[in-house]
Amino acid sequence: SVSRTSPNLTFVPACLPPDPLEIEELQRFVSNSKRLFVMTGAGISTESGIPDYRSEGVGLYARTDRRPVQHAEFVRSASARQRYWARNFVGWPQFSSHQPNTAHLVLRDWEKLGKLHWLVTQNVDALHTKAGSQRMTELHGCTHRVFCLACGDQILRSELQEHFEALNPTWKAEAFGVAPDGDVFLTDEQVHNFRVPACRKCGGILKPDVTFFGDTVSQEKVSFVHQRLAESDSMLVAGSSMQVYSGYRFALAAREKKLPIAVLNIGPTRLDHFASLKLNSRCGELLPLIV
Repeated sequence: SVSRTSPNLTFVPACLPPDPLEIEELQRFVSNSKRLFVMTGAGISTESGIPDYRSEGVGLYARTDRRPVQHAEFVRSASARQRYWARNFVGWPQFSSHQPNTAHLVLRDWEKLGKLHWLVTQNVDALHTKAGSQRMTELHGCTHRVFCLACGDQILRSELQEHFEALNPTWKAEAFGVAPDGDVFLTDEQVHNFRVPACRKCGGILKPDVTFFGDTVSQEKVSFVHQRLAESDSMLVAGSSMQVYSGYRFALAAREKKLPIAVLNIGPTRLDHFASLKLNSRCGELLPLIV
């Protein structure tokens, strides 16, 4: 039931079409799995037009010297929050309009068929949710939700956009490029007059419900994911180099449990030396070929 969408290859690294032997190997891997644990990263969303961080030539780090906001800086500095939210405000309409690609839809279908036991995504783009995945954990949260650091009150990011518009009726800025978290590039001068709303309930600091760099994933969430992994019989990593430890720890746990691990990613990953299978293909090109 996968609906074909034309992939956007702007941010996808160059790679060869899937090798028939590779297709066969992944088919065997998936067929042998009864309770598949899947972990996805930014490389699964690049075909939806969202860049990743680390891909050679096309990732954010390769194209710019920009780095994502750090958790400590966001919490400590009002000007850092102003800069973050101004950029996020400009980038939001485009970022929130991205749609799932074929790879997201395939994984949703595997879940419906009872093949996929649990999906963990490191992405904050909500594309698995949009695709209809339900047996899922958003390891690093989701940009579509916002919460107050003081009282914990939650609102939808789309609702916050309306507050921004009301507070900044004449403020305008043109964006240059977009990042994996929906951030865009603006100058300090552009950001200077942007007004940021406080929590409607207590006046506290509003933060997207995502794990910023330098912050940690909650212990409850980590334990929950470990439990889902313990119930699984194999692990597939799709579109991630697994450079970030918060995701890599689950691959280490899978190795410890001697689970077979397949990796589908363009370019090297931290798992290459112990994965049972490594495939250098586009997720949206190879996954639909597996039945």
